[in-house]
Amino acid sequence: MTTTKKPSRLFIKKSVERVRAEAGAQPFRRVLGPVDLVMLGIGCIIGAGIFVLTGNAAASFAGPAVLVSFLIAGFACALTGLCYAELASTLPVTGSAYTYSYTTLGEVVAWITGWLMVLELGIAVSLVAVGFSGYTVSLLRDFGITVPPELATAYINSVSTPDGIRFVAGQGFNLVAVIGVFVVSILLVIGIETSVAVTRFVVMAKIVVLLAFAIIGSQYIDSVHWTPFIPEHEGGFSYGWPGIFRAASVIFFAYVGFETVCTAAAEARNPQRDLPIGIIGSLVVCTVIYVAVAAVLTGVVPYRQLGVADPMAVAVDVMNLPWFGLVVKLGAIAGLFSVMLATTYGQTRVFYAMSRDGLLPALFSRVHAKRRTPHIGTLVLGVAIALAAGLLPITILSDMVTLGTALGFGIVCISVIWLRNVRPDLERPFQVPGGGIRVNGVKIAFIPALGIVFCILMVAPLLLDIVEKALRGDAIPAMLLGGYCALGAVIYWVYGLRHSKLAAADVQPETHGLSQESV
Repeated sequence: MTTTKKPSRLFIKKSVERVRAEAGAQPFRRVLGPVDLVMLGIGCIIGAGIFVLTGNAAASFAGPAVLVSFLIAGFACALTGLCYAELASTLPVTGSAYTYSYTTLGEVVAWITGWLMVLELGIAVSLVAVGFSGYTVSLLRDFGITVPPELATAYINSVSTPDGIRFVAGQGFNLVAVIGVFVVSILLVIGIETSVAVTRFVVMAKIVVLLAFAIIGSQYIDSVHWTPFIPEHEGGFSYGWPGIFRAASVIFFAYVGFETVCTAAAEARNPQRDLPIGIIGSLVVCTVIYVAVAAVLTGVVPYRQLGVADPMAVAVDVMNLPWFGLVVKLGAIAGLFSVMLATTYGQTRVFYAMSRDGLLPALFSRVHAKRRTPHIGTLVLGVAIALAAGLLPITILSDMVTLGTALGFGIVCISVIWLRNVRPDLERPFQVPGGGIRVNGVKIAFIPALGIVFCILMVAPLLLDIVEKALRGDAIPAMLLGGYCALGAVIYWVYGLRHSKLAAADVQPETHGLSQESV
């Protein structure tokens, strides 16, 4: 253990040189090119956000104006995506935002970021698995196979009341979602080449299905369903502009895929060039598809009827095209499966990086000698993710994911500002465009600063909603969030603080002329 004072110990940093050296010593195979990375991003981005959450966001919060919510969330992600692209090209190493914050803001912030990424990636897989379950059960029903409700329903259920959504304990356990998570985990243990091949196939399949839905569904749009475009505010976050921003906080999760591209840095052939292409390319493609599909969805079905796990299936039923319903459900299942695959992949690589640094047990960085995958850590994560999918409903999972995503994105934007000040000498193959201003000698770039503002806009409605529910006596979301934060603090204090390899090497915080207090 280092003998430095606790404040310095908590904010001990990795040097850029150390991070780059680690990037060159990764045990993974560098097999991913720019097309693979764009596909990986699309594979993760297009999933529950469009197949599941669009319906819930429209029904509960925004109505047809969910299109505006998508644009707000997409703009926020674009700002952050540019920051990710700069950091990924400068520090092309696995771990994504966790590694970036370890280099810029110190170990305790890195731990917080890594723990938030469990919400962002790990819980995201649980959410997608619930949507996967909904479409699978619907498809099986079309073939005359009925899955008992208790095997496709979470233990905790959301119930609509005159006072808003409340959560109650039930009798179910979503076994269908659990099975989906375990299949994904096994594929990732087998190897990255197999996972990429599967991802390529299902990504192309779901893009074709979504484009077909937009083209065919446009013929069944009834403009009456878009009137009024922004429903009248009904109090709280129900409709009106408060509902639009609340819906944006819900579907903000739908864009997390571009961060999974960053976690693939150790397996990219030319990360400095290819990572920015993967990030920006996947964001642009997915935003266009999202807006088109959301417009058709809300134009075909009255928005209050979309609060289900399979809203696109509901829309196809309205079109009365049985053959197309089968195609859409198969595409949704394939799409959601690819998201589970890509997002679980990202989470295992974040835990690999944290374990390699000594902040998590060594089993998460143990790599299979033949398959070159973190096999044990992948299976352990698979069990945890499956339990969340079996026990929790979409509404709670989506809020947890959005919280982790927005806070993690904000830290990334801060990291860009910090690194530009402390290491202006670094080569940056990609740099966020736009200028900035100086405040007390610190240069603040416009786009990263604006990204921070939009991340706050995504988090604020969510936190206010959780507090409001707790004050009304519905404390389950607040208890889950509080318990999760407490668990993270305990793990770091009991294990990470004592096993940090950086601290053991007695590496002092780097300032490069900029004091800790000046930023």
